[in-house]
Amino acid sequence: MYDLTGFQRDLLYVIAGQDDPHGLAIKEELEDYYEKEIHHGRLYPNLDTLVDKGLVEKGTKDRRTNVYSVTRRGTRELEARRDWESQYVDLD
Repeated sequence: MYDLTGFQRDLLYVIAGQDDPHGLAIKEELEDYYEKEIHHGRLYPNLDTLVDKGLVEKGTKDRRTNVYSVTRRGTRELEARRDWESQYVDLD
């Protein structure tokens, strides 16, 4: 996960927090968070990077809609990231 950009990490968290979201749902969630428009030219290449790294799986809902889910490896990476963060930030 150390080699991901902040945007890619945010994508991974959003995908992990939803049930097989499609690209538009991911885009809308990130636009709410960033409070600005996320262009397709930024979103989809970064999603493809997560797929290429084996962190996210890309499937199809229908002929026009792709859905995304976090792989086991992606889940392990998220857990490792949270463990690492908790060494520095204790919010309990």
